[in-house]
Amino acid sequence: MRLILASMLLIAATGAALAESEPAKEAAPAASEAAPAAVAATAEAGDPAKGETVFKKCMACHAIGPGAKTKVGPPLNGIVGAKWAHFEGYPYSEDIKAGAAAGKVWDLATLDNYVTNPKVLAPKGKMAFAGLKDAADRANLIAFLSQFDADGNKK
Repeated sequence: MRLILASMLLIAATGAALAESEPAKEAAPAASEAAPAAVAATAEAGDPAKGETVFKKCMACHAIGPGAKTKVGPPLNGIVGAKWAHFEGYPYSEDIKAGAAAGKVWDLATLDNYVTNPKVLAPKGKMAFAGLKDAADRANLIAFLSQFDADGNKK
């Protein structure tokens, strides 16, 4: 039920943002604030156990948990709330390095956007994954990732 409600909030926020044919300067902040709130609600409604199953799609390239090592991609320990390119020694793409230099953080909305289609945020990025189109899968995955601190321990 929480997932359905959160998905409805995400759809409503996204629809409201898309419905604006000519964004007014005064209305733009409200729409931009609604979408992250809906993503946060969706992620909070996500099921970490189901997210662990979704993470199996990521395991070919990423690891998480105590002792996680670099594979094709960096370990994802503590990714939620971390700065871009936070894992020392990993050869990030120029897109991700530029985001790090700009002070970008992997907040819930950014993770949701990236996992939907990695090429939107990092067009020249190394991640070959096509993305997760299903909002419930993304919410579950982000809920799973949110459990881990930077050392890979569950919070």
